Amino acid sequence: MEFSWSEEQLTLKEAVIRFARRELNSGLKERDWRGEFDVEGWKKCAEFGIHGLAMPERYGGSGNDALSVMLAMESLGYGCPDNGLLFALGAQMWSVQMPLLVFGSEIQKDQFLPGLISGRIIGAHAVTEPVAGSDAYALQTTAVREGSWYVLTGSKTYITNAPVADLFLVLATVDVSKGTSGLTAFLVEKGTPGVSVTRPLEKMGLRTSTIAEVVFDNCRVSAEQLLGNEGAGSAVFTSAMEWERVFILAPALGGMQRQLEQCIKHARLRRQFGKPIGKNEAVANKIVDMHMRLETARLLSYKTAWLKTAGRRLTHEPSEVKLHVSESWVQNSLEALQIHGAFGYMADSGIERDLRDSLASKIYSGTSEIQKVIIAGYLGL
Repeated sequence: MEFSWSEEQLTLKEAVIRFARRELNSGLKERDWRGEFDVEGWKKCAEFGIHGLAMPERYGGSGNDALSVMLAMESLGYGCPDNGLLFALGAQMWSVQMPLLVFGSEIQKDQFLPGLISGRIIGAHAVTEPVAGSDAYALQTTAVREGSWYVLTGSKTYITNAPVADLFLVLATVDVSKGTSGLTAFLVEKGTPGVSVTRPLEKMGLRTSTIAEVVFDNCRVSAEQLLGNEGAGSAVFTSAMEWERVFILAPALGGMQRQLEQCIKHARLRRQFGKPIGKNEAVANKIVDMHMRLETARLLSYKTAWLKTAGRRLTHEPSEVKLHVSESWVQNSLEALQIHGAFGYMADSGIERDLRDSLASKIYSGTSEIQKVIIAGYLGL
């Protein structure tokens, strides 16, 4: 691995930070309390080029390599503390756009990718069901073939972006007896008869992203709306999860850097018992631990993005990134709150919001426990 950034990558990094600080930070506390999705922020990100960072120029993207994308998303998290908006962006970029790019027909890519990249339409990845969470392949939504059509019946839950989505990537089974071989992916547009979205669901954190249940009641979709071939749903899902687990928490790296700098500043300025609190070993050790978690999280993330850039086959690496970055973000948020004491517990600090937002990262895109199962399997256990 080459550990130095190119001039182009550093220019991209600084541009993203300036953009995020200038355009994405106003009114966050109020939006968080209202549980309000930042539509304008979403559009600004699209106009700047965030949505298209990893997409080919043909569809309106900028065609960056995976390592540059990792750096750009980290920079976005450093400049923008709206973790909900960044999570919503990732849900579309890695779980809708990437599967479309990898598995979509030329017609499908021309039809949907330019709109997703430009911010004109919003995408949602509809897989999770009430009985299919960690056991993602236990889903019960069915797709019955009727000539050149499929009839989708079932419900999805906890679907990020669902209340604002124009396009759903839906996983259903065409034959339960085939197990994972029967899983099939479909592209279903908002307004299709038989598709309904419930009211947004209330969450502890990531409140500026919006989630809901999506119901398919005898929803007829054309065979042309298959993403990949019939039975390719498992491959679509696996590919999406690989991209998502590597990149969904890249903004958290930037968030942890921001937290670390905030804690160092506070530890230097806050005085108790006649000296800065950073001179107390108990506080200094917490900050060192935060630094070490961030450094190891970065190295794992950069290494895996480098492997993707080099075209290497990934096995356990996405799970390592997802597990370590999520666990580190939660622990660093806890440490930051403790270092700031009562102020850290106040809404004005932003630290309590980071903690609430970070907790979900141990659940979405595969729980920490599931990541450990995957890694254990790679180790031969």
